[in-house]
Amino acid sequence: MPEAPGARVSIFKESDMYRTSKTSFWSALLLSSTWIAVPLASAASAPAAPAAHATYSDEEVTKAANDFFKNGAQDLGKVLQKVLKEKGQPVAIIRGEEAGGAVGVGLRYGHGELDYKGGGGQKVYWQGPSIGFDVGANAVKVFALIYELPNSEHLFRRFPGVEGSLYFVGGFGVNYVQNGSTVIAPVRFGVGWRQGVSVGYMHFSPKKRLNPF
Repeated sequence: MPEAPGARVSIFKESDMYRTSKTSFWSALLLSSTWIAVPLASAASAPAAPAAHATYSDEEVTKAANDFFKNGAQDLGKVLQKVLKEKGQPVAIIRGEEAGGAVGVGLRYGHGELDYKGGGGQKVYWQGPSIGFDVGANAVKVFALIYELPNSEHLFRRFPGVEGSLYFVGGFGVNYVQNGSTVIAPVRFGVGWRQGVSVGYMHFSPKKRLNPF
């Protein structure tokens, strides 16, 4: 029996609609999968923010300093109190020794251990010149409080002295050196005589250097 003229056309359109619907379904699925994959890939490749270092409490700083110097607790406490009040709690500490001398123009060399709270110690060295009304020689122990230090590599550069920051109590002295947002407060105590006002810097390095500049 011959088919009606419109029947073939009707069947063709249904088949075409089926294929079109099927194609649209897979296209939508593909687009949806692509849209989901891109944010996931971006999120996976984004670098993680560096974790902030834990800070030493006032009690931990005081105990560590007293254990390091082993004397002069009363005067040492006054110096530490001043630094902690002005700068807050440090993220790292350097325990070390320093020798230097000056007759107008001076030099200093030191070495010590950089410690973060919870571990991660590293040997460090420093050296630097000083110019001014500065006469004498000294051999001292240095207990330095460090602020805003993101990593150890950030320490290895020059830290100029902050004008007017010199502070003495008894045999202890402290001043601030700073580079950018990183501030270091080296507390010194030792044998020798050195006085006056000087302008200079501390240049830290991972290895010993003879050139103070």
